[in-house]
Amino acid sequence: MKTKTNELKCNTNVEIAGFIEKIRDQKNMQFIILRDLYGAVQITVDKSKCTSLLSVTEKLSINSFVIIKGEVVENSYVKLGGKEIIPSEIIIESIADTLPIDEESNIDQKLDYRWIDLRQPKNALMMKVQTLFTHSVRNFLYERDFVEMHSPKIISQPSESGSDLFTLDYFGEKAYLTQSPQFYKQMAIASGLEKIFEVGPVFRAEKSFTSRHATEFTGIDLEIANMHNVEDIMKFEEEMLTYALEKVKEKFGEEIKQYFGIELTIPTLPFPRIEMKTAVEILQDLDFDIEFGEDFSTEQEKALGEYLIRKNGHEFYFITDYPAEIRAFYHMKDEKGLTAKGYDLYWKGIEITTGAIREHRYDILLAQAIERGNSQKKLQFYLDFFKYGCPAHGGFGIGLDRITMLLLGIPTIKESMFIFRGPTRIKP
Repeated sequence: MKTKTNELKCNTNVEIAGFIEKIRDQKNMQFIILRDLYGAVQITVDKSKCTSLLSVTEKLSINSFVIIKGEVVENSYVKLGGKEIIPSEIIIESIADTLPIDEESNIDQKLDYRWIDLRQPKNALMMKVQTLFTHSVRNFLYERDFVEMHSPKIISQPSESGSDLFTLDYFGEKAYLTQSPQFYKQMAIASGLEKIFEVGPVFRAEKSFTSRHATEFTGIDLEIANMHNVEDIMKFEEEMLTYALEKVKEKFGEEIKQYFGIELTIPTLPFPRIEMKTAVEILQDLDFDIEFGEDFSTEQEKALGEYLIRKNGHEFYFITDYPAEIRAFYHMKDEKGLTAKGYDLYWKGIEITTGAIREHRYDILLAQAIERGNSQKKLQFYLDFFKYGCPAHGGFGIGLDRITMLLLGIPTIKESMFIFRGPTRIKP
C-alpha cells in the first residue's frame, strides 16, 4: 500500500506514487514536486550522493507518473509542510509527452483533454466535494429509513413532455432515454416502499447552450409516501440540503476558500417562500415584461434572485403556487383547481429543484393526463400504478452537477461535472 502525501511522517521510510508537477534542476541538487490526490511533496535529489538516480531523473518530464521510495526528513525551508523525501529509488511508471493544454487554455480545449485537466488540485477538490455532498445526502436519507432504488434508463413512454427526449431503436420498437425517474419513483411508492430515492443519470435532448444546461447529468430524486402538504416536502428538502452543506464545509471549507475563493455559507432555516404571483409583481416592478403564468427567462431569474437575496439576506428561496396548467399533469392541484401543489427551489438565482405533491387518485390523474392531450393508451402502464391502491405522496429532484457549480462558484456546468455532455459535445 502506497503512502499518501497527507500521511507523511518524518524519520520514516515510505513508498509514494504520483504525477510530477514540477522539476527544478540546479548544479548540485534536483528538486521534484510530486502530487497525488491528497497533496504534494518535495523530492530532493543530492547529485553528489544519489549518483545512481541521475540516469533516471534525466528522463523525467512534467506529468510523468513515478513511484518514489525513500526517507521522509524534516526541513523547515520546504514550503510543503516542512518535510521532504530523500529518495533511495525512483521508478518510472509512465513518461508524459508535452501537455496539449495548460491553465490558460479555453474550456473547450480543456474538455478535449478532460483527464489531464482533472489533475489540477482545484478540479480534484471539486470531485471530492461532489462525492461528500452525495454521500451526505445518502446518509441523511439512510438515517430516515429511505430505500435506494435503481430505475431503468430506457423507457417506452416519456415521463415529462415529449419535446426533449433522446429516442432509440429498441429491437424494432421506439424507446427513449429517461428524462427523470418520476414514473418509477411513484411505482415504488405504490409498491409500499414508502420512502425512496435514487442517484442516477438523467437525459435531456435540449439544444441549450447556457452555462447551466447539459444533455446528460446526475440527478438526486426522492419520493415520500403519506405526504399531503407541499410545505412538508419543502421543509424536508431544506433540512437535507443544509445537512449536506454543513458536512461539506466541515471537511472542505478551508480548501474551497483557498482554491475557489468561496466562503461557503450554511443557510439558515427556514428558507424564504414566495408565491409566483408575487415574484411576477416584483419582476414587473423591475420593468420586466412578464405576465402571471409565463416561465421566467434566464435574465428574469437572475434579477429576481438578486432582489430576493438583497431583501432576505438568504441565497435560497422557494417559489410556490404556480398555475396548474404550466406544471406537469401528475402534480396535484389545490382545492380550487387553479394552482399546483408544487414549488421550485432557487439557489443564487438559479433553479435547482422542482418538487410537488403528486396526484395519486386514479380518476383525477387520468382526467388531468387527458386534459393535457396525453393518450390514455400510451400512459396506461403508468396509470395502472394507481388503480390498485396508492398512498398520497410527494417528492423532488435535484441536479447534482448544478449544485456543484453553485456551491463552488464555478462559472459553467461544463466544469462542474466529470465529463460534460452538450448538444455539440459527445467526446471524450
